[in-house]
Amino acid sequence: MKDVNVTELRQNLPEYLARVQRGERLRVTTRGRAIAEIAPPSASLEEAQAARARLRGSVLRYERPLEPVFGPEEWEMNQ
Repeated sequence: MKDVNVTELRQNLPEYLARVQRGERLRVTTRGRAIAEIAPPSASLEEAQAARARLRGSVLRYERPLEPVFGPEEWEMNQ
C-alpha cells in the first residue's frame, strides 16, 4: 500500500485513480497521519450490487400497510 499526502493526491488525482484501477491500494495522509484508504471495489461489493439488481422489482407492494396482514382468526395464539 502506498502512502500519499492529500496535497499530492489532489495535484495528481487522475494518475492515482489509474493506479487504484489497476488494483493498487492507497493510504491518504495528512501531516503524517493516515486519514483514508482508497482501494478498488471488492468482489463482495460487486456481488452485492448484482444481487440488488436481481431483486429490483421483485418485492411485492402491500396496499394497506397500517392494517394487519392476517385476521385474528388466523393467528395461532388466538386459538
